[in-house]
Amino acid sequence: MASSPITMMKMKLNNCSPPSTAAAARFLPLLGPHQIRFRSSLAPHHNPSFPRTISTRPTFSSSSIITAAMASEASAKVIDGKKVAKDVRDEINAEITRMKDSIGVVPGLAVILVGDRKDSATYVRNKKKACEAAGIKSYEVCLPENSTEEEVLKYISDFNDDPMVHGILVQLPLPSHMDEEKILHAVCIEKDVDGFHPLNIGQLAMRGREPLFVPCTPKGCIELLHRYNVEIKGKKAVVIGRSNIVGMPAALLLQREDATVSIVHSRTKNPEEITRQADIIIAAVGKPNMVRGSWIKPGAVIIDVGINPVEDATNPRGYRLVGDVCYEEAIKVASAITPVPGGVGPMTIAMLLSNTLLSAKRINNFK
Repeated sequence: MASSPITMMKMKLNNCSPPSTAAAARFLPLLGPHQIRFRSSLAPHHNPSFPRTISTRPTFSSSSIITAAMASEASAKVIDGKKVAKDVRDEINAEITRMKDSIGVVPGLAVILVGDRKDSATYVRNKKKACEAAGIKSYEVCLPENSTEEEVLKYISDFNDDPMVHGILVQLPLPSHMDEEKILHAVCIEKDVDGFHPLNIGQLAMRGREPLFVPCTPKGCIELLHRYNVEIKGKKAVVIGRSNIVGMPAALLLQREDATVSIVHSRTKNPEEITRQADIIIAAVGKPNMVRGSWIKPGAVIIDVGINPVEDATNPRGYRLVGDVCYEEAIKVASAITPVPGGVGPMTIAMLLSNTLLSAKRINNFK
């Protein structure tokens, strides 16, 4: 028997329901390390007051919102991060070939992995495969869990001095006995392709200054907007989340593009009202399906950075990945949106390769 429209709508709303904390915790180890680090650093302090459910305008009843949602058709353009990332990698490969033919230099990326976490090892393998496909030489150091800080710092120092290495990445998380800040700051700024050095972030924040590198995920967000010809100048943009990894640098990049930027975070009052004013939304808070259709201005462009596991008995893995934005509702309101997975994720590694190429060209003064 066919489901009634109301039953179908309830099913759609249930698809966007956040998982229990226990469920999320159980599935989190199945994600890659970059995703784990990203999620924890986006929302380091849980705040139960941060809204998780739909808040409706006083002038509309909940039934009118459901009726409008049922009447609408999915109309948003899907921003294909996989395709754009492939285009970027192809462009990088062509530029690397040109540099190799001209001056005999091949960009090199060194990755240091400490410990035996399977998720970290998987992510490092993915980076190595992406490097090889793009024509970048990959250097890999795998150290045991009980390695000392001094051992890690020695490898960083060696890579700092190695002219064949143009980018250095220390895979996080590090073992608990290591000082993460000390180790990351040991990477020389000219090879800090992750873009997290305080001097890089400081340059990004200042008008008239240029950082050596821009953090990879925020850079990928802006690249998607550019590739899909989304006008940024003069537009209202809202960034949801204020992490050092995504939210804060994303807001700085939007400001550099002459957008009028607001940041929504766990202490923001009326986040739905603020978000609804945005022409461009970058959601990077690490809470599944937090941004509902009622939060979105019709025609807005949405970049969903979140990667969150939710229970799904129909999936062989027992879970599926969703973003910070309720995709089923947003696609009926927005003009364009990134899917999860397949949106921002592929762009992060593509931008890492881009930063490594940029470093090699700068170090060798190759135009």
